[in-house]
Amino acid sequence: MASHPVPQAPRATAVPVAATAAESPAVERPAADAPWRDPSRTPGERVTDLIARMSLEEKTAQLYGVWVGADSEGDGVAPHQNDMVDPVDWEKLITRGLGQLTRPFGTAPVDAGVGAVSLARAQQRIAEAGRFQIPALAHEECLAGFTAFGATAYPVPLAWGAAWDPALVAEMAHRIGSDMRSVGVHQGLAPVLDVVRDPRWGRVEETIGEDPYLVATVATAYVRGLESAGIVATLKHFAGYSASAGARNLAPVRAGARELSDVILPPFEMAVREGGARSVMSSYSEIDGVPTAADPALLTGLLRDTWGFEGTVVADYFGIGFLETLHKVAADRADAGRLALAAGVDVELPTVRSYGDTLIAAVRSGAVTEDIVDRALTRVLLQKCELGLLDPDWSPLPAALPHGDDPEQARGTIDLDPAENRALARLLAEQSCVLLSNPSGALPLRADTRIAVVGPRADDPFAMLGCYSFPSHVGVSHPEVPLGITIPTLLESLGAELPDTRLTFAPGCDVDGDDTSGIRAAVELARDADICVAVLGDRAGLFGRGTSGEGCDAADLSLPGVQGELLDALLATGTPVVLVLLTGRPYALGRWDGGPAAVVHAFFPGEEGGPALSGVLSGRVNPSGRLPVGVPYGPGGQPWTYLQPPLGLAGGVSSLDPTPLYAFGHGLSYTTFAWDPVGPTPAELPTDGSMDIELVVRNTGVRDGAEVVQLYLHDPVAQTTRPDVRLIGYARVPLAAGQARRVRFRFDADLTSFTGLDGRRVVEPGDLELRFATSSAATGIRQIVPLRLTGPERTVDHRRRLVCDTSVAPPADGV
Repeated sequence: MASHPVPQAPRATAVPVAATAAESPAVERPAADAPWRDPSRTPGERVTDLIARMSLEEKTAQLYGVWVGADSEGDGVAPHQNDMVDPVDWEKLITRGLGQLTRPFGTAPVDAGVGAVSLARAQQRIAEAGRFQIPALAHEECLAGFTAFGATAYPVPLAWGAAWDPALVAEMAHRIGSDMRSVGVHQGLAPVLDVVRDPRWGRVEETIGEDPYLVATVATAYVRGLESAGIVATLKHFAGYSASAGARNLAPVRAGARELSDVILPPFEMAVREGGARSVMSSYSEIDGVPTAADPALLTGLLRDTWGFEGTVVADYFGIGFLETLHKVAADRADAGRLALAAGVDVELPTVRSYGDTLIAAVRSGAVTEDIVDRALTRVLLQKCELGLLDPDWSPLPAALPHGDDPEQARGTIDLDPAENRALARLLAEQSCVLLSNPSGALPLRADTRIAVVGPRADDPFAMLGCYSFPSHVGVSHPEVPLGITIPTLLESLGAELPDTRLTFAPGCDVDGDDTSGIRAAVELARDADICVAVLGDRAGLFGRGTSGEGCDAADLSLPGVQGELLDALLATGTPVVLVLLTGRPYALGRWDGGPAAVVHAFFPGEEGGPALSGVLSGRVNPSGRLPVGVPYGPGGQPWTYLQPPLGLAGGVSSLDPTPLYAFGHGLSYTTFAWDPVGPTPAELPTDGSMDIELVVRNTGVRDGAEVVQLYLHDPVAQTTRPDVRLIGYARVPLAAGQARRVRFRFDADLTSFTGLDGRRVVEPGDLELRFATSSAATGIRQIVPLRLTGPERTVDHRRRLVCDTSVAPPADGV
């Protein structure tokens, strides 16, 4: 079995230390007692005073980032990076000041301590070079953990959705944020709030699921956790990115107004209103012909004027330039800058292109008014003020560095993957594993058995990682550098989990490609075993270098490469096959319905995914994950999600049946549960009313476990077509064997609202059903609560109730 020890940290640095140590030129400083320096004044007073003192060059310098070390050759980690990165004269540029530093840790492998000192020295140099001594705001990716060498690789967001545990996600986000702050980072580009509309889209692994309520609640928890650590959370990608035509990355979006209002926008709305996110990233999308980066109705009218957002809007990487090069709505760089600024994009990322000298020239020519520059600048400086970057006692060196500003003395002093992080990563991985089927009780595995472990994902640490983990995102471009973290493979973990069991292994085939020459050896191992564990799935990558990830869109939902042929051959041996899937999206499994002895699905479960999965297979862990996306029966017939009106469901008028093999919310356990209603429920409720609905959940088996109670709304007749069911609440309920707990849902009539005929959001009177269920499928229904909403139709807005509060407590006596 392969071994993957923790390596010595590399000596590469992303920020050029030598440049930061240069002598500062003499610059004219403003008065030391200027009002903007006074922390006792309000942020608004300070920023107003500062802006009045700044030249146009100094103003625009705060509106862009610089990507030191970005590669203008090779593959890159951002779309069109090769042709969108211009050379930058660092020393000359920073004399004006600088708004942001792009990815000082996420561009190349760098030891955390060395990187922190390097960043601090760069910040000191930026401050010394400008008149106002204002440092840059440093941002990083943090989608599945801090995207930095040696940092914990947590499960991907689709796994967060599978865990159905917002509190645990919030704890993870707080740890991620604390690690980022320890090295001097201020802003994190996460979470992704895109709702899955077509699972062929490559970035499904970055999403939380196909339901807006699940996405909204889990993402909002992540925002709260990240912000609680002092990191500015950046909501991605606003908006519509995941609804691209044909599931192609950066393709146009043709969603209607109701799909936008009722499916795509609610997660962002909740994260702004309930989560307190301080930044939003405009998406690459164009919706009905209008690129979002140039859409004032979206970025100003809705986001700011309606929702009350007061933070910064940052461009997705090169998104402003794409207005010129891809969307063709701008004539040149200056025109792209004009459109984006006017729409409400405050910061150009990742590096200066349209907001630099071309913007200055456009202002001086009268093509762009200085007031929209000042509008964006005000938001940027207010955020820097919140972060303490305008304070006179600001220090560039993080408190975590005990050795001053010597990079080599700082080497190895900061641990971004401590035991506490790994324990949390394992718990989240365990909770996110979904047991899809186990018809004959093949799982848990018996210790006294011969197991053939087969498949291209069984002994590869990258099988656990999404495309925004550092090893997959950046590390693959540095093959000479080790992984930086320990990532046990499933083969290694199963050997440790079942030390007395005879394991044999053969990969059988590659993840992709058409080479079938290894299948015969795998089949022979399976024939000679009591049970076969087939580990299949994806390889995460970027822009076609993987089978899942950004720019890795799928033509259909067949298993990649010849993995389907490998599975066919294994099933034909007659040896029971436990199928384990490690993927970034759901794949069609109907071809093998009833064939495998059991099926377990994990969505890129992170560095502790191997031990988590082996625990599920051995029975040490009782699986409790539930699907955040449905698993389709056939590979075609996309796009389809469970949020379908009656016309979108299976019927006799089409030869295509979109019904999934496993529905959204589905998942099994090694124990059993019973659900019992509690007391009478009102049959009527005013359209402005609320009520409590309760039930008792019992663990009727002999093992501890966790049930996920899901509450769905069914609206039989409405003024516009409605999904047959949609999720409006859920509760994860851990139960010891034999234990019972009372689960209470606070149902508010606002939760029934939808976009009516005239485009207003309404709460409509009439008959409804509240369905307690184990999944979105009709077979998952456990209890139906009929309800009639009475009174007038109500118009509601962003102030409506967004969340169905839940509580879990021991049942009262006699229940």
